[in-house]
Amino acid sequence: MAATRVRGRAGKFGDDVDTDIMAPWNAMALPWEERRASVLRIRPEFAERVQPGDVIAAGRNFGCGSSREQAPENLKLLGVAGVVAESFGRIYFRNCVAMAFPNLACPGILAACEEGDELEFDVASGEVHNATRGVTLRAQPFTADMLAIVRAGGLLEVLRQRFAASGDEPSP
Repeated sequence: MAATRVRGRAGKFGDDVDTDIMAPWNAMALPWEERRASVLRIRPEFAERVQPGDVIAAGRNFGCGSSREQAPENLKLLGVAGVVAESFGRIYFRNCVAMAFPNLACPGILAACEEGDELEFDVASGEVHNATRGVTLRAQPFTADMLAIVRAGGLLEVLRQRFAASGDEPSP
């Protein structure tokens, strides 16, 4: 079961960070260790310094661009535990829910945090707390359907459970 609450040190990004920056087309077929340095090259030090459990705080339209599911997958592989942003690109956000990767849209997050602050957010309640600055923000929580997908570990796991419960085997 995937967590709905995330707590970690913030890496701060601005507006319009597109999926091409998270998953460059010319690196997608490379093995992870070769691909890692190309992820979020707008801040090359981020991929080098990110620690498992860190979070990203970002501006408007995070994940805009093409519909690459490799974008949130690469963030997860870096060890990023989740993203809280002013807003998200629609397809990126849907991919995150499908992968059980916590992302929460929270207007005001950029003004409420700085690089390295300790952030905690919960997609179930919509609460975002900056423990470093003592600031709490409210965001729109996930719907019941979205939470079910995240808690199950992703959309593929939901489908596996449904097939198992029905006694049917999925067709190849």
